Amino acid sequence: MIPKTIAEAITSRMSVRAFTKEPVDKSAVMRLLNIAARAPSGTNTQPWKVYVLEGKPLQDLCSKVCAAYDSIAANPELSKEYQPAYDYYPSKWFSPYIDRRRENGWGLYGLLGITKSDKDKMHAQHRKNFEAFGAPICLFFTIDKELGRGSMLDYGMFLQNIMIAARGEGLDTCPQAAWNDYAKIILPLIGAKENEMLVCGMALGYADKSEIVNTFNTPRVSSEEFTTWIA
Repeated sequence: MIPKTIAEAITSRMSVRAFTKEPVDKSAVMRLLNIAARAPSGTNTQPWKVYVLEGKPLQDLCSKVCAAYDSIAANPELSKEYQPAYDYYPSKWFSPYIDRRRENGWGLYGLLGITKSDKDKMHAQHRKNFEAFGAPICLFFTIDKELGRGSMLDYGMFLQNIMIAARGEGLDTCPQAAWNDYAKIILPLIGAKENEMLVCGMALGYADKSEIVNTFNTPRVSSEEFTTWIA
């Protein structure tokens, strides 16, 4: 169902982790990106750059990253070779953020019947990130390394616009920071220049509604919990 209002588009957005093979028209993708480009940015810098992969190029990239991911499972020391360009998560977790992270992780794994001792199943589920969850399209986003933190804030608004606009087309997405560890593989393959840094990836397509993983929708705290009203 395509949302009829902005509120419906926002509240129906979720991280889809299983997609059908139904193709997505290039015209639809470009329409989303043109809409998203109306995101505000400091002094109109528009810091985003997008690479859209589908078909064999996407399959080849997924194969290379999956191979690297599997090699780390076999030899954890290799993880030192694959590091993100920026810290997405804190170096040390603390409440309430660690509690929400655990609730999210074990809520998903619990739904899939994966326990803490099921290391192979955990590996296999996380590996699906690097298969773009079966989506026909994966977008990769880069930013100039010299830009400041404010440009990353601008970028977040651009990414949100894509995801909300996608709902207006009946499409679904999954924003993926998981790709960031493998930037050294991804950036050369997509033809990024030396000054570009990987921000994240995003799977795009039609949700496979037959997959139980897509019944998982993360909880949110109420506005009363994070809002201070001053009058």
